[in-house]
Amino acid sequence: MNKIVEELKKVKVFYVATVEGDQPRVRPFSSIAGFEENAYICCGNFKEVYKQIKACRKIEISGMYDGASWLRVTAKAEEDSRLEAQKAVLEDPTGPKGLYEPGDGRFVVFKLTDVKAVKYSFFSAPEEIE
Repeated sequence: MNKIVEELKKVKVFYVATVEGDQPRVRPFSSIAGFEENAYICCGNFKEVYKQIKACRKIEISGMYDGASWLRVTAKAEEDSRLEAQKAVLEDPTGPKGLYEPGDGRFVVFKLTDVKAVKYSFFSAPEEIE
């Protein structure tokens, strides 16, 4: 499994930051899946987060582990319209089953590219996750 996916599953709930004009926007996510060795997030194409990602593909993700450490991920979100990618995200235990169906015209998955992930701690040096 992709190391970034493994780490985001450990934090359970993570926050995705986008921009809307000159205003940052942040919201909680919990769906993260691996497909073809890449990390994928998802949303509905009727949501504001979808519009924001389409306008600016650069996102940041942050989540807290249990304890005194946290993960920060910078990436570009590339929409992947393949049914195989949608199925992989929905089949993941974190996927939003029951809300969407592959190919339903509402469900969208994004492959994370140009990913940089760093685990931080109050007690140790930052650790890059590859």
